[in-house]
Amino acid sequence: MALHNDFGKKGEAAARDALLRKGYLIRETNWRCNKFEIDIVAEKDNRLIIVEVKTRSHEIYDLSKVINAKKCANLISAGKAYQKMYNLPLELQFDIILQVGEDEDHFTTEHLEDAIHPRLRTY
Repeated sequence: MALHNDFGKKGEAAARDALLRKGYLIRETNWRCNKFEIDIVAEKDNRLIIVEVKTRSHEIYDLSKVINAKKCANLISAGKAYQKMYNLPLELQFDIILQVGEDEDHFTTEHLEDAIHPRLRTY
């Protein structure tokens, strides 16, 4: 596995742990179906929460540099596919978790709740 992939997986694991500490139920990690991919599928307060995790070694000043409109649209489609596949009558929410640091012991976690809006297909 390439170093950047390993770094990303560590960021996703740290994001999962942060969600668990906040009382989220983790339904799936790295869910894939056809062309769809979701980093974390969680549940809390009768909401199905689709989480995109971005891990960087440096501060992220412009979110549009890491998540563009196409990525937003793909996440929305993936969330709807997951919801339909498992027949879940829960409200969909799309979150972004930013992990910034050199390694999993030194990540700063920023959880942007309800960050992507399906009607606008942007954050």
